[in-house]
Amino acid sequence: MTTQTDQPTQQGSGWGPAVTVTDPQEPVAPPAPESGEPQQPFVRRLWRGRPEDPRWARPAFWGLLLATAALYFYNLSASGYANSFYSAAVQAGTKSWKAMFFGSLDAGNAITVDKPSAFMWPMEIAARILGLNSWTILGPEVLMGVGTVAVVYASVRRRFSPAAGLIAGAVLALTPVAALMFRFNNPDAMLALLMALACYFVVRAVEDGRTKWLVWAGVAIGFAFLAKTLQAFLILPSLAIVYAVVAPVSLKKRFGQLVAATLALVVSGGWWVAIVELWPASSRPYVGGSQNNSFLELTFGYNGLGRLNGEETGSVGGGGGTGGNWGETGWNRMFNSEIGSQISWLLPAALILLVAGLVATRKLKRTSVTRASFLVWGGSLLITLVVFSFMAGIFHQYYTIALAPYIAAVVGMGAGILWDKRAETWASLTLAAAVVAGSAWGYVLLNRTPDYLPWLKWLVLIGGLVAALGLVFVARLGRQLALGAAALGIMAALAGPTAYTLSTVNSAHTGSIPTAGPAGASQMGFGGGGRGGFGGGPGGQTQQNGNGNTQGQQGQGQGRQGQGFPGGGTGGTGGFGGGMPGQNGNSQGNGTTRNQQGGVPGGTGERGGMGGGGGIGGLLNGASVSSEAKKLLAADADDYTWAAAAIGAQNAASYQLATDESVMAIGGFNGTDPSPTLAQFKKYVADGRIHYFISSGTGGGMGRSSSGTSSQITSWVEANFKKVTVGSATFYDLTQKASS
Repeated sequence: MTTQTDQPTQQGSGWGPAVTVTDPQEPVAPPAPESGEPQQPFVRRLWRGRPEDPRWARPAFWGLLLATAALYFYNLSASGYANSFYSAAVQAGTKSWKAMFFGSLDAGNAITVDKPSAFMWPMEIAARILGLNSWTILGPEVLMGVGTVAVVYASVRRRFSPAAGLIAGAVLALTPVAALMFRFNNPDAMLALLMALACYFVVRAVEDGRTKWLVWAGVAIGFAFLAKTLQAFLILPSLAIVYAVVAPVSLKKRFGQLVAATLALVVSGGWWVAIVELWPASSRPYVGGSQNNSFLELTFGYNGLGRLNGEETGSVGGGGGTGGNWGETGWNRMFNSEIGSQISWLLPAALILLVAGLVATRKLKRTSVTRASFLVWGGSLLITLVVFSFMAGIFHQYYTIALAPYIAAVVGMGAGILWDKRAETWASLTLAAAVVAGSAWGYVLLNRTPDYLPWLKWLVLIGGLVAALGLVFVARLGRQLALGAAALGIMAALAGPTAYTLSTVNSAHTGSIPTAGPAGASQMGFGGGGRGGFGGGPGGQTQQNGNGNTQGQQGQGQGRQGQGFPGGGTGGTGGFGGGMPGQNGNSQGNGTTRNQQGGVPGGTGERGGMGGGGGIGGLLNGASVSSEAKKLLAADADDYTWAAAAIGAQNAASYQLATDESVMAIGGFNGTDPSPTLAQFKKYVADGRIHYFISSGTGGGMGRSSSGTSSQITSWVEANFKKVTVGSATFYDLTQKASS
C-alpha cells in the first residue's frame, strides 16, 4: 500500500512541484546537506532557488518583484507629499528626534498625529539621509509593497507550487487598493506587510512546532500595533485558534508557546506605549486624537471601539448603523459601488477557492500544514471581511488593503491545489466556477464605469467563460491546451484589476482619503455620494490653474442633511461637496451653508474623494500657500518655536511643508482636540513663542461649538491682534495688538 505525503513533488504538469495531500508530517523545506557535502555558491542559490524547483521558478520570482517595484515606483513623485498630515510629521521628525519618537506634527512638539509613530520611522530615516521629498516619503512605502508581495509568494510557495506562489504575488501586486496604498504615506502599507509576515510565521510554526516562529508572529503583530493600533489585532483570534488546534506538539507546549508569543506581542507593541504614558505630560506633545491626552484613551476610543460602534469622540461624523456617515454596512459592503472596485475583484473567487481548499484537505491529519495554510490565510480573510463589513465607525475605502494579502494567498493556494487535482471532476468544475466568478464580477465592476475602456468588460467576460469551458474538460485536454485554458482564466480574472491599477499609478493622489481606479470608480464618504455619504459623488475632483487657485467641480450624490458643514455637494443640504471658506484659491460649489469665496483645495483631488472645491477640504487636504505667505512666515521664524498656528492639522501641515518652519496645529487633525487650551495658547503668545495665527475663516474648526478650544482661541485672537492680509489669506500678528 502506497502512502502519499503532504509535501511538494514534481508533477510534470508545467506548473512545477505541486502538492499531493494526505500526510502532513514532513516539512517542506529541503534537508540540510550532510557534513562534507558541497553547497551551491550563494549567488547560484539566490538565482537558482531550490534544487527541486524548475529552472524558471526563481528567475520568475525575481521578475515578479522587479515588475512590482517598477509598477509602484512609476510616476511616484506625481503625488508630491501625498497625505500632507503625515508628511508634515515626517518633516518634523527630520528636525527633532523627540518629534520622531512621539510622532509630533511639528518640531515644536505641540501635538502628535492620531496614530503611533512607528509607521513614519522608515520615511523619517530616509528623509534624514536623503532629504525630504516625494521619493523619500513614498519610496519606503513602495519597498514595503514589494516586501509584502515577496512574503505572500514565499508562504504560498512553501506548501504549494512556484506557479501558485507567482499567482498569489501577481494578484496582490495588481489589486488596485494595494497599488494605491503601497505608493501612499498612510499607516496601511506597514500594517499590510506586518500582517502578512504574521501569517507567514504562523504557517512556519505549524510546520515544525518551533517556538521561535510563533514568537516572531507575536513581534510582527506587536509592531503592527505601533503602525495602526487595534486593527493589528483583528486576525489574532484566528491565528491563535489555528495554532492551538493544529500545531504538531503537545497541548501543554502549544499553550506555553502561545503565552510566549503573547509576551512577545506585548513587549514589541507595548514598550513605546509605556514610555508615552509614563512620560510627564508637561514635557511631551499632546496625544492627537484623544480628549484626555492619553494614548490608551486614543487606542480604545477614537481608534478602537469607536471604529466599531461609531462613537468616535472628536470625529467629524460618527458611524451610523446601516446608513451611517461612512457608507452602508452589511454583508455586501465590500462589493457595493463605494468599495467594490478597490478590493473585491477576486473576492468571490477567493471565497470559492477557500471552501474548495478546505474540502480538498478535509481528510488530512490534524497537523496538516496544507490545511493550516488555508485556515491561517482564509481565517484572516474572513474575520477582517466581517469586521469591515459591519463596523459602523469611520471607514475609508483604502482600509481594504488589509484584505489584499489574504485574498491573494487564498487565490494562489486554491488554484494550486485544484490544479493538482484537476483530474477529479469536482476540482475541474470548481476551478471553472472560480474563473467564472472572477470574470463575471470583473464585468460588473467594469460596467460601473461604462466610459472607461468600455470594450474591456466584454473581453473579461468572454475570455473568462471560454477559459472556464476549457477547465471543465481540462483532464481531457493535452498539456498545451490545458495550460492555455489556465492562462486565459488568469488573464481574464486579472484584466479588470490590472486596468484599474494602471489608472491608479498614472494619477496623483493627495489628501487623507485617496481612492484607486479611474474617475467615478468609487463613491463614498466625504463627497462619495453613497447613501449616507457627505455629498459629492463621481467626479468631485479638483483642478489647479497656473495661479495656484483651485476650482472644484460639483460633486454629485446624496448627502446627509443637517450636517451644517461649510460647502456642499449638489445632493444634500450642508453636504461636504462644495467650497470651504478659508485660505488661498477660489472654490466653487453648490453648498447651502456659508459657501463663501476663497477656499482650500478640495479633498483628495481624486474620484470619489472630497467632492466639490473643498468642502471639508481644509480638514482632509491642505491649503495652497502663496509665495507672499511663505515670505511672511519665514521672516524672523528662527526667533519663535512656531512660525504660526492654524486650526486643524492639514491646514497647519500645508504651511509647514511650504515654509519648512514649525506650525502649530490647534485642535489636531479634526480641529476638535482640546489642545492647546486657551490658557496655554495665551501663555505661548505671552512668551513670544508663536508669531502668526492663520485664519481659517470658519469660526474656529470643523464641527466645534462656540465653546470649543479652537473657537475660543480664534475669537480671542481676532479680538486682540492685528490682522494682516496677504493675497487672499488672512493672518494675525501675535506680536502686535489690534488698534482700537
